[in-house]
Amino acid sequence: MEQKERCVCRRKHREAPEERGMMNRLNRIEGQIRGIKAMVENERYCVDILIQVAAVQAALNSFSKVLLEHHIKSCVVDDIKSGDSDATVEELCRLLQKLMR
Repeated sequence: MEQKERCVCRRKHREAPEERGMMNRLNRIEGQIRGIKAMVENERYCVDILIQVAAVQAALNSFSKVLLEHHIKSCVVDDIKSGDSDATVEELCRLLQKLMR
């Protein structure tokens, strides 16, 4: 079976509750980043900044887990049902390798 090349411009419609939840998480992360920037500008102690950086990393990891779950339950399942299982599984494996670096 010939492997179909994936277009990097694929799109995904999200229902309003899912999109709203994702945007809320991203807005909180953005606020945390602005807070870290202010801490640097205000010459805050390194340890305090590092603790906030760890909090941002944890928030991004949490966002990624939720997004990955939605991706598997929707995009991956839909592609497999449409008969595109080989390419879909390969794409998912590549994604997981990148996420686990």
